[in-house]
Amino acid sequence: MNPVTDKIAIEAASLGLGYPGSTQPVLEGVDLSVAKGEFLTILGPSGCGKSTLLRAIADLLPPLSGRLSVLGKPAAEARRQREVGFVFQEATLLPWRTVRENVCLPLQVGKSRVAKSVQSRADHWLELVGLADLSDRYPNQLSGGQRQRVSIARALQCEPDILLMDEPFGALDEITRDRLNDELLAIWRRTHTTILFVTHSITEAIYLGGRVLVLAANPGRCQALLDLTSLKDANGICRRESAQAQETAAQLRQLLRDGGA
Repeated sequence: MNPVTDKIAIEAASLGLGYPGSTQPVLEGVDLSVAKGEFLTILGPSGCGKSTLLRAIADLLPPLSGRLSVLGKPAAEARRQREVGFVFQEATLLPWRTVRENVCLPLQVGKSRVAKSVQSRADHWLELVGLADLSDRYPNQLSGGQRQRVSIARALQCEPDILLMDEPFGALDEITRDRLNDELLAIWRRTHTTILFVTHSITEAIYLGGRVLVLAANPGRCQALLDLTSLKDANGICRRESAQAQETAAQLRQLLRDGGA
C-alpha cells in the first residue's frame, strides 16, 4: 500500500452528496483529505451539508458523484469493520438499559449474550469519560452532559479509527460544554482517534480543532480550510481569550457571513 495513503483517514475528490431519491446535491465538489489522528472541526450555515458529509463518511448516505475513501477503502467496508463511530447531537440512549448496558450495546448487536470482556471494555471507556461510578444508573438519572459522555463511551466501545461527532454539545450550557471540550481533547490525545467534529460555535471550533473546515451554502461547498496549530501552545491548548484566537474568530465569522449569502 502507498505509504502516503497509509497516513490518510478520509479522502474525498469531487464528492457530491444529496438526499436519497434526489439528484439535487446538498454538497458538491468536495475535495478533502484528513490525516489519521487529526482533529478536524467543521463550521457552516444551516443547510450547507455539514451533517450530510458525516453521514456519507459513516456510510449512512451514498454519494451522488465523485469519490470517497475511508481508511483507504469504501465507506461501506469501513462501516462493516466497525472502524467508524458516530456521536449525535442527542445521546439516544436506551432508557431501560443502565449506563454500562448502553455502552455495551454496539458489541451486543447480533449476539445472544455479552462476554465479560465486553463489559470490562465498557468499564474502561466509562472510566475514561469519568463515569465509572455511575455505570449502574439509568439515563433518566443523569444530567445532559453525563448522557453525552455515555454516548461518547458507547461510540468508543468498538475502538473506531474515526469518530464522527455531529454537534454533540450543542444543547448544553456553556460551562458544561467547556468542560466536555477539555475532556474530549484528553480522550483524543490518549486514543489518537481521528475526529471530525461539527459545531455551530466558532469558539468551540477553534479550541478543539487542529484545522477547521468552513462550508458554504447555496450550493453547499467547501469555502475554506484553516490551519489552527499556530493558536495552540506546547500542550496543544488554545487560550480562547487570546488576541490571535479572537482574530481567527473574526475571520471565521466573516467567512460564515459570506458563505451563508
